[in-house]
Amino acid sequence: MEANPRSTGRLPAAFLTPGSSSFLDFLSAYSPELLPSHRKLPEGVLDAPHGTTIVAVTFDGGVVLAGDRRATMGNMIAQRDMEKVFPADEYSAVAIAGTAGLAVEMVKLFQLELEHFEKVEGATLSLEGKANRLSTMIRGNLGMAMQGLAVVPLFAGWDEGKGKGRIFSYDVTGGRSEEQGYAATGSGSIFARGSMKKLYSPDLTEHQATTLVVQALYDAADDDSATGGPDMARRIYPLVTVITEEGFRRLTEAESSELARSVTERRLTQPDGPRAALL
Repeated sequence: MEANPRSTGRLPAAFLTPGSSSFLDFLSAYSPELLPSHRKLPEGVLDAPHGTTIVAVTFDGGVVLAGDRRATMGNMIAQRDMEKVFPADEYSAVAIAGTAGLAVEMVKLFQLELEHFEKVEGATLSLEGKANRLSTMIRGNLGMAMQGLAVVPLFAGWDEGKGKGRIFSYDVTGGRSEEQGYAATGSGSIFARGSMKKLYSPDLTEHQATTLVVQALYDAADDDSATGGPDMARRIYPLVTVITEEGFRRLTEAESSELARSVTERRLTQPDGPRAALL
């Protein structure tokens, strides 16, 4: 942000005037050109890297949010080890699908939004409030989305009031829906969702839930070329995070590799993965 042009060492008046507890509202009023949605796009076709498949599953004691690592640009692999899951604050996280650069920038703004609110108000937003703030940010990106630069995240976290993990999904207009049990977004989401639909149960343990998301991402990669499966040669594994009443935790590389290896080894004898029991 531009400093005081008179170099007096004082902050501009806008920084000292009481106002909204929303950092996004402040930035919109002070320097709207810094917002991604206010930037002018170059003319012509813009081919930008896209993140693909992200999934979420609730379990008895929290919620798991995970994503594959591949970013694509057309029919090319733009990046093999992209990170798609980020902590929003201590008890919530965002996973991104869509235009990679805009999505990462939106997550950073969302993190600032939550931190700014907490500093101004002296209290944290409820999980519902956080989900609503993210919805507003996505709606602000509608102009970009109409030009092919959409951002469609999943938001999940631990609801201290209700004592459980919750999942929220969005459309490009900022429409918000709470998902029950599991959710998936991105190019491989139809296959990941089908996998979770057959294997999910409300009484999953944390280990079962983390295994389930890796199974779902494996199924997505099996049928969707834009989704990357576990890459044993390069040691690139799905990024898996867990949010409980103790807070946000990202699985270590050793934990992720063990999950990926166990799923991959089982697929050697069951290429289509585990099967749900028939009624």
